[in-house]
Amino acid sequence: MMKSKLYTLLALLLLCSCTDNPKNVTVVNSLPPIFPDYTEVTVPVGIAPLNFNVISDSLVECVDVTITGEKGEPVHSNGKWAKFDIDNWHKLLDANTGSKLVVSVQAKIGGQWYKYNEFNIFVSEHPLEEWGLTYRRIAPGYEVYSSLGIYQRDLSNFEEFVIIDNKNSYGTCLNCHTPNKTNPEQFVFHVRGPHGATMIQQNGKREWLQARNDALGGSMVYPYWHPSGKYCAFSTNQTHQAFHIGMEKRIEVFDQASDVFVYNVETHEMLVDTLLSRNDTWENTPVFSPDGKTMFFISAKKHEYPLQYKDVKYNLCSIPFDSETGTFGNKIDTLFNAVAMDKSLTWPKASYDGRYMMFTLADYGYFSIWHKESDIWLMDLATGDAKPLEAINSEDADSYHNWSENSRWIVFTSRRMNGLYSQLFISSIDEEGNATKPFLLPQENPWEYYDETLYSFNVPNFTKVKVEFDQDAAANEVVSNKRTATNVHALN
Repeated sequence: MMKSKLYTLLALLLLCSCTDNPKNVTVVNSLPPIFPDYTEVTVPVGIAPLNFNVISDSLVECVDVTITGEKGEPVHSNGKWAKFDIDNWHKLLDANTGSKLVVSVQAKIGGQWYKYNEFNIFVSEHPLEEWGLTYRRIAPGYEVYSSLGIYQRDLSNFEEFVIIDNKNSYGTCLNCHTPNKTNPEQFVFHVRGPHGATMIQQNGKREWLQARNDALGGSMVYPYWHPSGKYCAFSTNQTHQAFHIGMEKRIEVFDQASDVFVYNVETHEMLVDTLLSRNDTWENTPVFSPDGKTMFFISAKKHEYPLQYKDVKYNLCSIPFDSETGTFGNKIDTLFNAVAMDKSLTWPKASYDGRYMMFTLADYGYFSIWHKESDIWLMDLATGDAKPLEAINSEDADSYHNWSENSRWIVFTSRRMNGLYSQLFISSIDEEGNATKPFLLPQENPWEYYDETLYSFNVPNFTKVKVEFDQDAAANEVVSNKRTATNVHALN
């Protein structure tokens, strides 16, 4: 009985300490030490609350935060971390679209209250109209598919949903969930391993394609939809990985062969052109232009692995594509010569308004997520001018990226937090191609989530609606090995 009363008293004391009112406050002439760093970021209306923690070497007993705008009711939080009511947060952002919010932070640390300099959060006039994000979430496992899946997240709150994971699909490796533009009513992903397949879902119906066609020499990976929905571009790769000796770089992913082709969803034909399957070059990561008339891809001269792995460098190339006939043009153009810069270009993604091409530059290879030096660049497709997006790049690997449908927001992966795990960041891009300071994907309790959830996030995509997917049925279909045959249609 005495022990029970003691536990009750301790609980009450803790509760009181977490709902304390600031008093005898010491003013500190510095920004608050918060995680994530949300100071001076730009956010869209509708985003989940930017909850944050105050980080200190001493015990943080209570955090008191008030956020005000020129219009609307302020939001307030008092507790162990800054946690804002979702409805009130959304009302405040709605009222201050195109304006700013002012954040005032006080924290009780080691029994003393401190008040820090205020900072701003800017509310963009450009909406982020997408419902959410999809991404692959993976535990570090290298050769072992220990724990991974494709997930989706409601951007207006903190809800995360499983699309499919390898708990139900018996340890398979799940890759590259890709919607058509940002519409997941038509999407594709690839399954590696003994039950390998490429899955295409349209209008709620799934089709499992045989993963490998011997005539291609590899599987169907790195997909990208044609805007018509009639075609999907793929790479066919013989992918391998190897480990570096030393600590600075851990792993290298490379291809011993790769080509690109276009798959006709209606006829089950793989449209193969000799210009895109040469013996002296590697072609990879195809994407279509928003008007569907051009296919972009990366290309590198073949070298010998592993001795010449640092010499493999990719340029950005393009070839015309006629969606009426399903044929390619007769000439390949080099749009960005990264090799001339002694760099390698990967993950090209055109903005949906047709204005820009975003890509990643690294020292060599194409699997930039493992390259500490990799940065994200932006090229004006009209002028050919390109520049690094300095506002979003960091000292660590900045890699995968994707556009919102209105081409005003991007999501990308970065290892900037600890150099080990890639996390998702969001930034806005204006009409002139200037990016704003990125913000980490919000979580209800950010420090707890990112410190305790030891996962990497990659291959992110915006989606305008929630993905509807029957995971249990799909898992059974994977192991059934029932596959739709594909045929190679050689164009020349």
